[in-house]
Amino acid sequence: MSLHGLLSVTIGVPNVEETAAYYADFGLAPAAGGWFSTADGGPQLQIVRSPTRRLVELHVAADDADDLRRAAASLARLGLAGQLSSVGLATIEPVTGTRVYLDIAPRLHQDPPTATAYNGPGRFDRTSNRAPGFMRPNRVRPRKLGHTVLGSVDYRATMAFFVDGLGFKISDRIKDVGAFMRCSTDHHNVLVLFAPVNFLHHTSWQVDDIDDVGRGAYAMLEEHPERHVWGLGRHFAGSNFFWYLKDPAGNFSEYYSDMDCIVDDQLWTPEDLEGARGLFAWGPPPPPSFLHPEDLAALMTNSHASS
Repeated sequence: MSLHGLLSVTIGVPNVEETAAYYADFGLAPAAGGWFSTADGGPQLQIVRSPTRRLVELHVAADDADDLRRAAASLARLGLAGQLSSVGLATIEPVTGTRVYLDIAPRLHQDPPTATAYNGPGRFDRTSNRAPGFMRPNRVRPRKLGHTVLGSVDYRATMAFFVDGLGFKISDRIKDVGAFMRCSTDHHNVLVLFAPVNFLHHTSWQVDDIDDVGRGAYAMLEEHPERHVWGLGRHFAGSNFFWYLKDPAGNFSEYYSDMDCIVDDQLWTPEDLEGARGLFAWGPPPPPSFLHPEDLAALMTNSHASS
């Protein structure tokens, strides 16, 4: 695949300082210009001021100039404009208004985490010691940005932009609702869902394993139980462990680990998922606020007022 991952997201919020403090607690390292860095991916989140919460920009990694030219030609066939340069392609997703950039960038290298031994029936990989996963001395720091989820009033048009325009591939679909799309070997890097208003649903951040999913969420909730949204659980689409929290602007953020990896497209068959199967394999049921965030009515009102 000529595309090979998400480089960064820029989110707009009305309460920049409060939201920035949340993502510092979440484990992202503050950097200059309102940026926050992951352990492996460098600066991957920027927080800027906007009247309502939204996804402002999305940067996607490409291998070379040929990839940019192919995407520019595909966008043109869809009737969409793209500004091409020697190092990138700038365009706008036509439904949500998100600015999207393809940037020529090196492929991300990640060292595997230190192996953690797990015992099981007939298998004792750890003896005479407590499990090390919950005794790690440092707070969780996400390794990279994994994916983002967009609500779109015309999800099919948004899906066509990413798939037919930029070259994303469909991993799975939620029947008549949305599509999981990838620009890397991860199961999904962008999920688009039908919604009554365009909005950012969540961003998702990779950690080492299920222990770090739990440790990260526990630390975030210790003094702020109101941040809890949904977890611990395991998704069906993508197979990853998850725990969702809510930032002060109303965006959800997810710790995840153990995502499906699609190396050979011919060996993967997308499914049309329905109902709960598209959401989770096990865990507590999702709260209504996860499916329909509590501020959607306000976002719709603001959207109508600005149009």
